[in-house]
Amino acid sequence: MWYVYIIRSIDHPGQEYVGATADLKRRLPEHNAGKSAHTAKFMPWLLVWYCAFPDKHKALEFEKYLKSHSGRAFTKKRLCGSAVKL
Repeated sequence: MWYVYIIRSIDHPGQEYVGATADLKRRLPEHNAGKSAHTAKFMPWLLVWYCAFPDKHKALEFEKYLKSHSGRAFTKKRLCGSAVKL
């Protein structure tokens, strides 16, 4: 399985990051340990949404969509409500 996920900075709630991974339980601690240049300056992070996909290609397509202008609007309106603890 592949996962598309959205994390939100705890200290800077206006900062969100969309990513994709095959191992979500490993990836979130990596973000919180500063191992990603894109997310290190806004640590710590909280998982707010994720979705599982049966194949990598579909997951990466959806990640790309969520990073687009219309995808960001969709995320704001439909996906990010309460945080999920992993």
